[in-house]
Amino acid sequence: MPVIRPYRPSDRAAMYEICVKTADAGEDATGILSDDSLWGDLFAVPYVERHPDLAWIVESDDQRSIGYIVATDDTDAFYTWFRDEWWPRLSERHPRPAEVTTREDRMIEYGYTRGPGLDPNTATYPAHLHIDLLPETQGQGLGRRLIETLFAELERRGAPGLHLGMDPKNVGAAAFYERLGMTELPAAPGGKSYGITFG
Repeated sequence: MPVIRPYRPSDRAAMYEICVKTADAGEDATGILSDDSLWGDLFAVPYVERHPDLAWIVESDDQRSIGYIVATDDTDAFYTWFRDEWWPRLSERHPRPAEVTTREDRMIEYGYTRGPGLDPNTATYPAHLHIDLLPETQGQGLGRRLIETLFAELERRGAPGLHLGMDPKNVGAAAFYERLGMTELPAAPGGKSYGITFG
């Protein structure tokens, strides 16, 4: 039976692998972009760099990392750090596009435009998360256990609420969040957001 444990620095490479293998609305995104690492550079690894204490790994019986949850308890502070410290390190690997025409361009531009105050949901729901599980983990209650582990820690820290954004095409994930008691929030066109308050 897989176990859930705190993130360790040795999990970093696995974070990239799990992220890309689940990035296309829950399906494998390998090869969709010219650089598979872009997914992890945006949506997984900065969280464990900034908040290793808000990251948990699903470890298989044979000690492979096969899923994770990562989070921040303060979205605006996280995106200030992302803008000022994290993304500048990646500017050579992901140069800003002159024109934004492709999916890859849009993702790179997303990296360049992160900053505080962009999401109106952060006032009530300041925390946010990303959760990714390889297909072999699914249907075992591990996603729920990861979420419950994170929520317990956020409540312990006094976080008032959490939001998340997702690809609307991932209907399974939307149903999962609704089963956990999350409610749909306003979202940018083409996106979908959920939130929950604590306490």
